[in-house]
Amino acid sequence: MLTAYHFLLTIIIYFRPMLSARNIEKKYGALQVLKGVDIDIRKAEIVSIVGSSGAGKSTFLHILGTLDKPNKGEVFIGDTRADKLTGKTLAKFRNKHIGFIFQFHHLLPEFTAVENVCIPGWIAGNRKRETETRAKELLTTLGLKDRFENKPNQLSGGEQQRVAVARALINNPSIIMADEPTGNLDSANARELHNLFIDLRNKFGQTFLIVTHNEELAALSDRILHMKDGRMM
Repeated sequence: MLTAYHFLLTIIIYFRPMLSARNIEKKYGALQVLKGVDIDIRKAEIVSIVGSSGAGKSTFLHILGTLDKPNKGEVFIGDTRADKLTGKTLAKFRNKHIGFIFQFHHLLPEFTAVENVCIPGWIAGNRKRETETRAKELLTTLGLKDRFENKPNQLSGGEQQRVAVARALINNPSIIMADEPTGNLDSANARELHNLFIDLRNKFGQTFLIVTHNEELAALSDRILHMKDGRMM
């Protein structure tokens, strides 16, 4: 029987942000790029951050993704104060909880599609065969069943980016952070990637934070946040 306590606990967990950041500030020398930025993202949300070049979008994403440190403020992913993690603890946490998709896919040219997808899983110490099985399942889901053994130079631009998406998903991350993921794709492939994010959210409850100039991609999000001069508008 569900007690009042357990019901309240369930509600609290459900509405607790997957990612939360408060008062994030970042300076590079005398240039203040971020000026006290807040954000909350809940599980299975797709949130896009838009704004002109130089608004601080990518800097903010890198701080939320633990690739950079804020000068002030705090970042929580789940219950973990992510901005305070360092060294091997940080690397392990990032590998497990955050998937990254960038404008350029950064696939390793000497490895096949399956091997590229497996790399974060192998780094995490997951079993080789189980990791390969999951990689193939992901690639199949993303329409790349016939591309397992192809190396990046044997794949189209859209296929390469789908491999990068599979790589971001391999460790079942809490959140995927995408920095201009369609910036290097033609309109047809960009549209396919947009729809892919929606499918992944609907099928797996995946959470996305996207930095983009692409208005079409942003329009598919659950929320659009606007940045200007280092602040949320």
